[in-house]
Amino acid sequence: MAVAPIAKGWVPFGGYRTWYRVTGTAGGELPAVVVVHGGPGSTHDYLLNLCSLAEHGFPVVHYDQLGSGGSTRLPGKGADFWTPELFGDELDNLVQHLGIEDNYVLFGQSWGGLVVARHAAQRPDGLRGLVIADSPASYPLWRQEMDVLRAQLPPGVDDQLRAHEAAGTTGAPEYFELMRAFYDRHVCRVLPWPADYLASFMEMADDNTVYATMNGPSEFTVTGTLKDYSVTEYLDDIEVPTLLVSGRHDEATPVTIQPYFDRIHDVRWEIFEDSSHVPHLEEPERFREVLLGFLEDIQPTAPASRVAEREVASHG
Repeated sequence: MAVAPIAKGWVPFGGYRTWYRVTGTAGGELPAVVVVHGGPGSTHDYLLNLCSLAEHGFPVVHYDQLGSGGSTRLPGKGADFWTPELFGDELDNLVQHLGIEDNYVLFGQSWGGLVVARHAAQRPDGLRGLVIADSPASYPLWRQEMDVLRAQLPPGVDDQLRAHEAAGTTGAPEYFELMRAFYDRHVCRVLPWPADYLASFMEMADDNTVYATMNGPSEFTVTGTLKDYSVTEYLDDIEVPTLLVSGRHDEATPVTIQPYFDRIHDVRWEIFEDSSHVPHLEEPERFREVLLGFLEDIQPTAPASRVAEREVASHG
């Protein structure tokens, strides 16, 4: 199989630049898959294995959101700058500049799921499908569920975490070590952490402006500007076929994902039994199979093999 071409560059966004990477060649019959990373303030690195979709003809677009990775860093900007609307506008701008607005699919992971849901609710003509992976529909629900998950940590861990949070010492090495008890259960269960995941984690540690401002000191302590943010009110307006993905041990618990399932019209939900927040790294083969199956199913003419599989399944 031929190696897919890779193109990298920047697109202008206001007075700044958004870094992107395209694997494969956009503009063909199959839609480009635009990958929107989490955080906010993470990078594209931990989602790089989605490039394998290009082997099946789907061009894959990765990008680093403003303030992270290869895009313009703005450590001096405050909370009034880092808004959900900013990242929605950046996504709109990227799709237009790359010339894929007539034929694309969005894949949003964690925070990225809220970004793509709001985009899809605008009903753009060229959007063919939506994947929302490990993403809460509401940060109030997320914060509620964090208390549930924290209470299940080994005895004493949550008490020590809360003591650091109350004292304002969440930057201490001890807090990081305690934090791992949660992350290794509910964020990434592959140990040691995969290189791609570690790369994004280290990028955030290098410049946590966006994450600290919008989220807070950790996944389970949301004290930033997103703490009351929700996209639930937009979900009734999403009309494209939508795949929901989550892990059985995901920090994005079923309670946080349920609004997507209840309110999006054409939706399916796949739960990965041996995964937490990054099933694409924890169960990569099955994840690839599920994602590719969804992408094939939403094409105007699904492959005959996929149609046959559905017919067999429907007859038991």
